[in-house]
Amino acid sequence: MIKKFLKSVFRKPAKTRSAGNAQVIPFELHAVAREQISHGALRVTDGLQAAGYQAYVVGGAVRDLLLGRIPKDFDIATDATPEEVRSVFRRARIIGRRFRLVHVMFGEEVVEVSTFRRMIEAEDAQTDEHGRLLRDNEFGDQEQDAARRDFTANALFYDPSTQEIYDYHGGYADTRNHLLRIIGDPLVRYREDPVRMLRAVRLSAKLGIKLDGPTAAPIAEMKALLDNVPKARLLDEVLKMLLSGHSLECIRKLRKMNLHHGLLPLLDVIWEQPVGEKFIMLALRNTDERLSQDKTVSPAFLFAALLWHEVLAAWNSRLQQGMRPVGAMHEAMDEVLARQRAQLAIPHRQDAVMKEIWLMQQRFEQRAGQRPFRLLEQPRFRAGFDFLLLRCASGEVNEELGLWWDEFQDASAERRAEMLQPEGAGEKKRRRRKPRKKAEGSPADEPVAAADEPVT
Repeated sequence: MIKKFLKSVFRKPAKTRSAGNAQVIPFELHAVAREQISHGALRVTDGLQAAGYQAYVVGGAVRDLLLGRIPKDFDIATDATPEEVRSVFRRARIIGRRFRLVHVMFGEEVVEVSTFRRMIEAEDAQTDEHGRLLRDNEFGDQEQDAARRDFTANALFYDPSTQEIYDYHGGYADTRNHLLRIIGDPLVRYREDPVRMLRAVRLSAKLGIKLDGPTAAPIAEMKALLDNVPKARLLDEVLKMLLSGHSLECIRKLRKMNLHHGLLPLLDVIWEQPVGEKFIMLALRNTDERLSQDKTVSPAFLFAALLWHEVLAAWNSRLQQGMRPVGAMHEAMDEVLARQRAQLAIPHRQDAVMKEIWLMQQRFEQRAGQRPFRLLEQPRFRAGFDFLLLRCASGEVNEELGLWWDEFQDASAERRAEMLQPEGAGEKKRRRRKPRKKAEGSPADEPVAAADEPVT
């Protein structure tokens, strides 16, 4: 008993060990336990290791656990090929064409498994004229896989069987120091994939960690490279920002680093208007709060909010030119969406939802007759109403309008009838068109047969 106590007091502190070019951090130092790994990820690593392959939990899951966060998902890296992975697990399927991955399913949990990849040597790399990699899908080993990852914090490999972390680029120390640092030469890595600049901003905002000086420095000079990135990839990264749960901080950092030009250039216009800025901030804050409560968020609603004040400006411009409101709104929506589509590949299915939300805003002003009842029947009424509440909160429209609709949708039939405004209230009276003067002796002067009389 005394010997055990003395050993615990005087034992040597745990140290890292070397394995090739990797530093191996023991459990006693990092304190990430096997029990913190998801059931499906453990089944995958245990199954692959039992079959004679290497298998590690990698990337964001290891980083998040070190930061005391709960990972959204657990990805696995292995030296087994996709076909070999599929042969080990009964419910597994290979996906992807450019680089094949394996999805292994355990009930509702889907674990993504990738084979180690290597960086392609400069002389063998296929790049465009700006240095962006066009092909990066060759298998490699663990060290090569670590080198081709973007940030040191994402290049950590956790082995659940030994509870050790393999670190090739100092990612463990960076993560503990709340520092985000790119692997390799930032100039080269940003040219290879300009989206890394956006990812750096997103991860810094999401994780609340600082960008390393040399990692941040070239971004302002190299942001023009984003013009060469496929629009679908840009959209994917922007959606990750907006749905990260930290969209407000992401957008602020984008503005601070002057990266929002070309992605959401309409934000420049919005932030010059106090009402527009307040509206956007409320929309982003509302999105972050919903995500923190595990509620769903519609990307179409978010884009509708981001583009609303540009649609509003285009609509008002047409109204001043004498166009009818509905036609003016349709033209304004088409113009803004066409302009934004040149920068982001917003899917057409999102366009339809955005337009429904925008068109409803005009109809909320109409509170007479059967119009309010017909609006309540719209499938996306709730989204349109939430949008109206944002407009009220930002001061764009009178708060009374939002309160009226809030009460009306849940009121009894008798109360609804009392709440209806008289026909024509708040609407401009339409001038009746004078009947055309009929020419003398024209056929129109002759009596018209009654509907039930036979025409001879």
